[in-house]
Amino acid sequence: MTSDDRWAYTVVEGTTELTPVARDAHDVTVEELIRLYRDVQGEHPDWDDYRAAMVRDHRLVLRLHVERAYGLPRGR
Repeated sequence: MTSDDRWAYTVVEGTTELTPVARDAHDVTVEELIRLYRDVQGEHPDWDDYRAAMVRDHRLVLRLHVERAYGLPRGR
């Protein structure tokens, strides 16, 4: 991430973890994608359609485990 003037920035280092690709409308990956959607957007108007789209699009979840963050703040 950086500022508009390109002087301020933040770097995040860590490890990532990938879930299995969504294969079934009711598998654990789709259930996690639904939890994430609800946390960010609230309720979806058609959960059956959402579930089908997650499988059709081969969606998965990437988890970032932040181990270190550093950078140069604005104003310096």
